[in-house]
Amino acid sequence: MPQIDQIMSTYGSQFFWLVITFGLIYFVIGRSMLPKIQGTVDLRKGKIAGDLAAARAAHARADEIEEEYRQAHARARDAALAVTAEAKAKGAREAEVRVRDADVGIASHLAEAEGAIAAQQAAALTEIEAVAVEAAQDIVARLTPAKITKPQVNRAVKGALADA
Repeated sequence: MPQIDQIMSTYGSQFFWLVITFGLIYFVIGRSMLPKIQGTVDLRKGKIAGDLAAARAAHARADEIEEEYRQAHARARDAALAVTAEAKAKGAREAEVRVRDADVGIASHLAEAEGAIAAQQAAALTEIEAVAVEAAQDIVARLTPAKITKPQVNRAVKGALADA
């Protein structure tokens, strides 16, 4: 077969060119391009590692800032609660003073009102006695022919009102 005979005659030269081509590829790519690519990859790895380290440091700093914020917030909340409690206590004291003053005022008004009522009651009783004396004297004069004096009727009315 001529195809096989042809392969055998060209086999040596093909193998020679194959070795030269692979050698050329090895020296061109492996010795000149590969170190450049490897250097770029190493630089990229270093940049990524640096970026990751910076991100970790930034994350740690953010955690510290957050903790400081939480502590400041807790202190501010405690201070606000203290101010609120003090304001409540002050308001309660002021309200207590106002209530006490109002109680004193009310008690004085009540005492005045009770005095006025007692005076009006005494005046009314005096007036009732006077009216009762006149009415009793008039009734006795109309019903009986007896004549009684005003002091007698006055004693009788006072005695009746004292029993009632």
